[in-house]
Amino acid sequence: MTRPYIKKLSFTLLDSITDKDPVVQEQVCSALCSLGESQPGETLRACEEYLRQHDKLAHPYRAKVLRAMETILSSHIHELDKDTAGIVILLASSEMTRTKELDCDWQQAASSVLVAVGKRFINQVMEEVLSRFQPGVLPHASVLHTLASLSVSNAFGMVPFLPSILSTMLPMLGMAKQDALRVVFCCALQHFSESTLEYLANLDQAPDPTVRKDTFAADVFGAYDVLFHHWLQSRDAKLRLAVVAALGPMSHLLPSEKLEEQLPKLLPVVLGLYKKHAETFQISKSLGQILEAAVSVGSRTLEVQLDALLVALHAQICVPVESSSPLVRSGQKEVLRCFTVLACCSPDRLLAFLLPRLDTNSERLRVGTLQILRHIINSAAAQMEVKKPFILSSMRLPLLDTNSKVKRAVVQVISAMAHHGYLEQPGGEVMVDYIVQQCALPPEEPEKPGPDGEELAADSVRAVSIRTLYLVSTTVDRMNSVLWPYLLEFLTPVRFTAALTPLCRSLVHLALKRQEAGADDFLVQYNSNANLPSPFAMTTRLLVVSSNPYLGDGRGAASLRLLKVMHQNIHPLLGQRWETTMPVLLEHLDEHTEETLSLKEWEEKLLVFLRDTLAVVSDNTWICQLSQEMCKQLPSYNGAPQEKNFLYKCIGTTLGAASSKEVVRKHLRELLETARYQEEAEQEGLACCFGICAIAHLEDTLAQLEDFVRSDVFRKSVGIFSIFKDRSEHEVERMKSALILCYGHVAAQAPRELVLAKVESDILRSMFQCFNTKDPALKLCLVQSLCMVCQAMCSSAQASSFQFSRKAELVTQMMEFIRAEPPDCLRTPIRKKAMLACTYLVNLEPVLEEQLQADVIHSCLHSVMALPPEPEEEDGTCQEPLYLDTVRALEDLLTSLLRRNMTPQGLQVMVEHLSPWIKSPRGHERARALGLGACLLHFFLEHLHVSTLVPFHNLGLLIGLFAPRCADTWATTRQEAVGCVHSLLYLQLGYEGFSRDHRDDVAERLLTLKDGLVHPDPTILFHTCHSIAQVIAKRLPSDQLISLLLTMFESLGDPDKNCSRASTVMINCLLKEGGNVLLEKVPEIVSVLRAKLRDTQEEHVLPAAQHSVYLLASQHCEAVVSSLLGSPLPFDSHTCALWRALAVEPSLTTQVLGLLLEKMSRDVPFKESRAFLLGSTADRVATLLPLAATCALYEVLSAPSSGAVVLELYPQLFVALLLRVSCTVGVQLPRNLQGKERRSTSPAKPARNLDPCSSAVDALQALLLRGGSQDVLRCVELKGGWELLRTSAGHEDGVAHLASCMAKYAGPRLPLVMKALACTQSSVYEIQRVTSTAFLAELLSSNVVNDLMLLEPLLDNLTTRLKDSSASVRRLVLRGLANIASGSPDKVRAHGPQLMTAMVSGLDDGDEPHSLVALEAMVGLARLLDLVEPWDLRLVLLHTTIRIRPFFDSEKVEFRTASIRLFGHLNKACHGDCEDVFLEQVVGGLVPLLLHLRDPQASVASACKFALCMCVPHLECAELAAAFHKYLQEGRSVHFGEFLNSTCKHLMHHFPDLLGRLVSTNLFYFKSSWDDVRAAAPMFTGFLVLHAEPEQKPQVDLEQLIAALQLLLKDPVPGVREKAAETLGRLVKFA
Repeated sequence: MTRPYIKKLSFTLLDSITDKDPVVQEQVCSALCSLGESQPGETLRACEEYLRQHDKLAHPYRAKVLRAMETILSSHIHELDKDTAGIVILLASSEMTRTKELDCDWQQAASSVLVAVGKRFINQVMEEVLSRFQPGVLPHASVLHTLASLSVSNAFGMVPFLPSILSTMLPMLGMAKQDALRVVFCCALQHFSESTLEYLANLDQAPDPTVRKDTFAADVFGAYDVLFHHWLQSRDAKLRLAVVAALGPMSHLLPSEKLEEQLPKLLPVVLGLYKKHAETFQISKSLGQILEAAVSVGSRTLEVQLDALLVALHAQICVPVESSSPLVRSGQKEVLRCFTVLACCSPDRLLAFLLPRLDTNSERLRVGTLQILRHIINSAAAQMEVKKPFILSSMRLPLLDTNSKVKRAVVQVISAMAHHGYLEQPGGEVMVDYIVQQCALPPEEPEKPGPDGEELAADSVRAVSIRTLYLVSTTVDRMNSVLWPYLLEFLTPVRFTAALTPLCRSLVHLALKRQEAGADDFLVQYNSNANLPSPFAMTTRLLVVSSNPYLGDGRGAASLRLLKVMHQNIHPLLGQRWETTMPVLLEHLDEHTEETLSLKEWEEKLLVFLRDTLAVVSDNTWICQLSQEMCKQLPSYNGAPQEKNFLYKCIGTTLGAASSKEVVRKHLRELLETARYQEEAEQEGLACCFGICAIAHLEDTLAQLEDFVRSDVFRKSVGIFSIFKDRSEHEVERMKSALILCYGHVAAQAPRELVLAKVESDILRSMFQCFNTKDPALKLCLVQSLCMVCQAMCSSAQASSFQFSRKAELVTQMMEFIRAEPPDCLRTPIRKKAMLACTYLVNLEPVLEEQLQADVIHSCLHSVMALPPEPEEEDGTCQEPLYLDTVRALEDLLTSLLRRNMTPQGLQVMVEHLSPWIKSPRGHERARALGLGACLLHFFLEHLHVSTLVPFHNLGLLIGLFAPRCADTWATTRQEAVGCVHSLLYLQLGYEGFSRDHRDDVAERLLTLKDGLVHPDPTILFHTCHSIAQVIAKRLPSDQLISLLLTMFESLGDPDKNCSRASTVMINCLLKEGGNVLLEKVPEIVSVLRAKLRDTQEEHVLPAAQHSVYLLASQHCEAVVSSLLGSPLPFDSHTCALWRALAVEPSLTTQVLGLLLEKMSRDVPFKESRAFLLGSTADRVATLLPLAATCALYEVLSAPSSGAVVLELYPQLFVALLLRVSCTVGVQLPRNLQGKERRSTSPAKPARNLDPCSSAVDALQALLLRGGSQDVLRCVELKGGWELLRTSAGHEDGVAHLASCMAKYAGPRLPLVMKALACTQSSVYEIQRVTSTAFLAELLSSNVVNDLMLLEPLLDNLTTRLKDSSASVRRLVLRGLANIASGSPDKVRAHGPQLMTAMVSGLDDGDEPHSLVALEAMVGLARLLDLVEPWDLRLVLLHTTIRIRPFFDSEKVEFRTASIRLFGHLNKACHGDCEDVFLEQVVGGLVPLLLHLRDPQASVASACKFALCMCVPHLECAELAAAFHKYLQEGRSVHFGEFLNSTCKHLMHHFPDLLGRLVSTNLFYFKSSWDDVRAAAPMFTGFLVLHAEPEQKPQVDLEQLIAALQLLLKDPVPGVREKAAETLGRLVKFA
């Protein structure tokens, strides 16, 4: 049976080989290969028969079958019997030669089959192939191709056949007229020759070691004659290439004399092919083989052909490359290999040809020549040894080339030269010079990528040169003497700046090598080489470039390392010192990056290093030489302002260390005369230089500045500039700016004891001449310098006794500068610098006049306060540094002025200036003013000294100004305000005589209240303000109360409403003792309230209004309630506030709530109306009185004071509001109210949404909050229950969430709530019955009903509702009964029969196939099964299982999920003698459960995992259980194929008898509507077959199975067809 069966399987698969999907085709081939793995012979025979029977099968599909056969043969060639091999050989031979038209893939596949068989059955294959290779008859092209492939795959087996093949082939060559056939002949000759050469090269392993080259010579020459003399002249390019590819290896087999004879003709012809072909790889490869053959026989013909060879090969290297494909690169390598051959035999003529071509106009020729030159330097080193001087001299012209490609090629040639000793020759330094020049190219080298994209940034000339320099200096030992000390010459010239990093790295490496060799080798002989930089030049250069350390690939670290290594060559005393200081600098660089390094800090470290170095040397002559070199190098940095600025600082540091005053004066004068004043950075650098120098040479520095101002140089500059009017002013201002900065830095750095004597006489005299300027840069320099001068004056020890006569004049000038700044922006630091200058000036004598002092305060405040807000200023972050510095400068100025008048009056003057800004309508201005006020008060308190007890007479006024700010809308303002009040209270304590370190408990409470001001919640803010007012009331003197109240009343109209409301809160607190007076004036207050409500929006009137309403309601409760209910809906915010006032007193609140409940339930909740006469559905519209009562209830319940009364009425309120919610779901507002809501423009906006359901939910929330059930409120909110309650779709879930939270957090209230809800069973409104049922059902999920002994009555109540006409009520009853499993599991057994009866009846509820009641019953049963008595379960087990089985394949995902999960629970709960009854159901459900793991819905797949894990114990198979546990863990994705494979393995091992049943069940799912399930079914079947034993075959109806799989092979889904094909491949098991 095996053969027919394999044949049937194979034919079934082969029928699907024509599938349109490539993946399915591949799977069919894979299945065929699977059959071949098990039954290679039978499968090959079946394939052979199929192809034979299906002559008309298209060629692509025949090729696929042949490829599958080749795969089987490749793996099982050693298992193949001779007969089958013969059949396969005949088939392949037939397929291969079936048509004369060439179909590459089909015939190639057949040829490959023959080649695969030929690896073992070479003789049989050759016999068949040679039968189609008869003398005198042209063979099929595929026959030749097969012979060629056999010679490659089995050279040892084929070469013995070659003499006869060649002798047969030779006559055929003349018969071949078609170019395509000739190409195949050439390919065969090429492979024959290559195989022969391989055979001859490995004679020791060959089966016949007697084979010699001469054996093939005559035949090869005969073939050569035809190919060369006839075919090579063909017009067909493909043929010409095939000919030349064959001639290469054939040339090695030609007799020596014949080769010598043919070379004069062969070489020109091959070279001529270069002109005819774009693809030249094969030509170059064959040419190289021919040249090697010619050299091996010592041919003299090459000398004659050399010129032509060189021209042609050179052209190939220089040809433009249009792509970077591997074939093109290989062609280039083959050409270079030809040059290597020629270089070895004719080096002189090769160089004579190449070197002149370095001087040509063509870039390609120059680059190509250099490429060849580099190659022969490397590959023919011995032959080039004596040619070194000649090659070096010929490189002069390329060194001048500016083309980037040529440059890169030159660098590569120089690299090769360095490795082979060329640069040690005279003139080698020029090459080194060239490399360094290329390293100095700018990093952003303007090289545009070529069309082929070959010029990448990593291969730029600079990058290649840097790598080359480092490699040559570190890896080529012979280059040490060439590069050292020659590379030092490149350090100082500016044009090599970009090369400093690679230069320093190479020099460090070379220097360390020299140090290892000895001191004599390391010390540089400066005298013998004038081009080397001096130690001073080297030190200056390396130090300056280190100031910008990360530029140029990290030149700072590289320069410092070189400086450290060169210490002996710089000064003999520096070595030991630098060993300790230099590593610290380098470590600092390593710890930072370009982004994190502070350049200012880094420069200071370098200057400290320089000062330390100068101190160690301590040689004036050496220091003067260094300073001279530094000045000399200044012009070199004109294009690098940062480095030049640092060099100026270095010059100042060096001059400061010099003891020669003449040298110092000379250099300072030169610096002033040569400085480039138009550059701002240079001005700063020059000023820093003078300042640093002034530390040691103050007199000389000032003298040089004075001399320069008076000198002709300065005057000539002014005169020359005056020729160009616009330019002259600008240039003169720049020079003045620089000089003024110099004076400022000199004053700042000079010794403090010498400054005062020089300020007015020398320093300020020059500044005063420039104050009338309008130039902003000069202004800034003036202010900055004046700031430094004033700071220096103040820090002098004699400052207190110094009378500065021009103080007022300077202050006035600073104010003019400040007022001239634009008021709407902060662009320059002029404000900051001017205020700092004034700060220092204020501290000097004499004291400023009051008017001038007031002008200073006003101008400075306005210049800062009026600025637009900074980004995110409210939270104090992301402000501009300039703004923050300016504010700090203002604070310092104001505190300096306050210090001059430390009295209450002086403090009040300051605060009065701040007052307009404190009350500003702009928040950022208030925040700034409060910050300044807090700063001033803190300063005043810190510096308070009370010698005699005096009253702090303006305390009330000051507190009244700051206290309302505690509720400002800006958080920073609130915090500052509390701090101000805190400081004022301590000031009062100070004036009362308490010591400064005294801590008052009442005042300290203010600090604890700050936390309450962080959050912007008004409730918290005003509560905190009330507490602050209490603190103030306790510490405020009684005589200050009036002024405080008057000030606070003014704040009621504050533009910040928070502050206005805070004033009200604080006033009420302060007036608490006068409440009786207030009550007597209630009519007046009500009158004022109504007027305020009508005319204003200020909320500070609300407390009085609420109190008034409370008094009225105490006497006329029902009238007040009725009146307020008559207010227009929606209630405005004032009406809501009045409602909340009714909850102040419990007895009044009880009356109000009773009245509202009665009015809410008196009328029907809604009326039905139709929008159109013919409308099919009626809209429900809310009635007004219950709606108004609901809104009023919310307001009353929202009042905190209603809590006690709410606790008493909790059950009635809860049930009433819950039912109100239920009957307003989906209810609309009356149309008149909808329009009113849309048109509402009242200034008192509605407090809440008027939607009927939302208002009821809000009231219910308020009840829970006020009734102490905050946890319930939060719990429902977290679950999203409040939103669900408002919607029709989610109402039941919302009620369930509410019930759950009530059971959890409000259990003691449930008995009365349940009692009230039980009465709703007969409600006429279905929605109210649903709501109450949902609430009661959810209660059963909590154990609290058991604890409260409510379980029995609750069960009875729900059971009676099973007969309710509403399906929703019945469904919720089943849910509630199932909830007992969660709430009271221990009670389930006692009520088991009752519960199971209810659930089973639910399964049969109604006639709908997808009844929601049935769904609820399945879910409920799953929950109860583990808890009921076994006997109760046994009674319903089979009925339930059979009833739910149809749902496994339900179209609705909920039913599939619930039924499968219930099936799992039934398995879990079944035990004892139930197992026998249930085992049959387990087996029947196994296939659906496994297949539904591929269900498109994740919930179904998860349910299947659970059910399978529950089923597996019934099967009593440990291995299967272990597999299920491994793969079916919840939350872990299942690798379905792997899991199914493992499952089937265990099933077939332990339950082989189930095979037929499992397969037949799978067949049902072959027609599943879900693609993944339909694909899983054949895969399941395939795995079952894979693991079944052959003896189980009778269980399976193979005919039916194969027929079903055949149908699946036509499925529209490719994945299904793929699995079907795969399964068919597995059916070989039953062969």
